[in-house]
Amino acid sequence: MAFFIYAVLINGYGFWIMGADKRRAKARRWRISEKRIWLTAAMFGSLGVWIGMRAFRHKTKHKSFLYGVPMLFLAEAALVLIYLMYKK
Repeated sequence: MAFFIYAVLINGYGFWIMGADKRRAKARRWRISEKRIWLTAAMFGSLGVWIGMRAFRHKTKHKSFLYGVPMLFLAEAALVLIYLMYKK
């Protein structure tokens, strides 16, 4: 149950930072670093980042994000499935 709550929060944050960075880019303001976005995605927030990319049309021209975030999501989903299959 704790992981579910964590996943909802980190993915919500991932979605939020994509929207915030897009707004800041349009306003030519200080931006959220790609390092922070990748760190959020790597901490099981890749689904939120990916949905944020699509919803805000942000970072979709960066090949590292376009292909890397979905692949990271698949890897994270596989880890969760493996954990669920083998937990006692």
